[in-house]
Amino acid sequence: MSRTVNLPAKALLLCLFFVLFAGPLVVLILYAAAPGWQWPDLLPAQWSGQGAAFLTHRQADIARHLGFSVLYSLLTTALTLVLCLAPAHHFARHTFRGKTLLEGLLLAPALVPAMTFSMGIHYLFIRVGLADSLPGVVLALATFSYPYMLRALITGFQSFGPEYGQYAQHLGANWWIRLVRVELPLLVPAIIAGGSVVFLVAFSEYFLVFLIGGGVVPSYTGYLFPHLGDANRSVASLLTLLFLAVPVLLFVVVEISVTRAYRKRGMY
Repeated sequence: MSRTVNLPAKALLLCLFFVLFAGPLVVLILYAAAPGWQWPDLLPAQWSGQGAAFLTHRQADIARHLGFSVLYSLLTTALTLVLCLAPAHHFARHTFRGKTLLEGLLLAPALVPAMTFSMGIHYLFIRVGLADSLPGVVLALATFSYPYMLRALITGFQSFGPEYGQYAQHLGANWWIRLVRVELPLLVPAIIAGGSVVFLVAFSEYFLVFLIGGGVVPSYTGYLFPHLGDANRSVASLLTLLFLAVPVLLFVVVEISVTRAYRKRGMY
């Protein structure tokens, strides 16, 4: 009985998800091929290849901006992982006075608006010479997005007990061997979860990269943003679809690689 009742609710939820997530994607695809599509036409009356011609003509410039965005996003993800491993291990394995307060303070950057955070860190970076540089952009993005990695790693360490490292220590493994051969493989799901969020935050950030990079560091969001106000919506739609394709492709590659590695070790 309950199964019969749940079927219409599931169908309704699937329709709702389709409208909310697939609907805008379908509109973007139609706009990419029909920039003159207007109300009240249900479907485009005319089709055009202007957007595709623009992408073909500017492919080198687009690839340069896209490459820099992927580069500083990957560097940001790697830096947050290195910075958060030790504090996440300490928070997950030890209990001390003020632990909740300190953890809340470390997670606070995720609650600060990007514009407020950017103005403060921009002044500091100008004083130390990190403004208008790729290392400055990576460090600013890592400072802004590390709470997502920290929270994921704390949960990852809490998902398995300290006995794994203790057994390896009793067998003679030093801290580096325990980290690389024991704890990091067990942390892979948490690293993927935290890294995915950090990558998306860094890849989609516009104002922080524009302010800290000073226009010297190319970014795909900086290239895309001026086209959003164009009368020809075909170019903006195609650039937006390309913007969406990069993280989706990256996540598929990561999923396939991790699944193959787990199956090779007999863990999946």
